[in-house]
Amino acid sequence: MKVLNANKIKIRSRAGFTLVEVMVSFVIAGIAVGGIIKGYTVASRRAEWSAYSLAAQSMAIKRLEQVVAAPWVPQYNTDQLVTNNFPPNVEFLCLPTQQTNLVNCTNYTTITTFTNFSLMKMVRVDCVWMFFANQQVFTNTVATIRAPNL
Repeated sequence: MKVLNANKIKIRSRAGFTLVEVMVSFVIAGIAVGGIIKGYTVASRRAEWSAYSLAAQSMAIKRLEQVVAAPWVPQYNTDQLVTNNFPPNVEFLCLPTQQTNLVNCTNYTTITTFTNFSLMKMVRVDCVWMFFANQQVFTNTVATIRAPNL
């Protein structure tokens, strides 16, 4: 004949999860999964913005190299390093794409002569582009100082 102990019966009746505990665990798991998805989307958008910004920076540097290559020889009255020779130009950002994320950028060139040093000019190129995810306009700027060709 088996004798059941009263303590064993009480332990068996408590050996499970209540509905409240299961629901709390589902809520915690849902919050964790939601946080992971949100983190992934934020990281993905930030990586996309970074690619656009680097492409805009390379376009600004490309334009700066074109401007710096202009001849400027004061002895022969040759000065093609003026702002009017470099009007704003619109190009596509150089991104690895399959024609799905074409983004226009506009390069603005500013050339200023220093008042104290007439034989030095500052060349500044601003590359303006728009990030489609949040419809914001960004500007990448490159500047250098140039002396004439002697």
